[in-house]
Amino acid sequence: MQKQTIEYTSPLDALVAVAKRLSIYESGQQLSSEDFFNQYSQGQLSDEALYVEWANDYRNYLALRQDLEERLADAA
Repeated sequence: MQKQTIEYTSPLDALVAVAKRLSIYESGQQLSSEDFFNQYSQGQLSDEALYVEWANDYRNYLALRQDLEERLADAA
């Protein structure tokens, strides 16, 4: 499977795109991303491709959110 690179014009656009992907995972698995990530991080879930992608998207979401929060705090 070949990785696809998507570039966004702003961190907010990237955050929205990742949040949409997280929503799809959550709907399909009937589990919040936060609860999933806690279980995954504790080794309670397998390393199947879906979970690896979900975990990576959640890590990306957290990093983007932190970046935006810091930018907003600096602008205030």
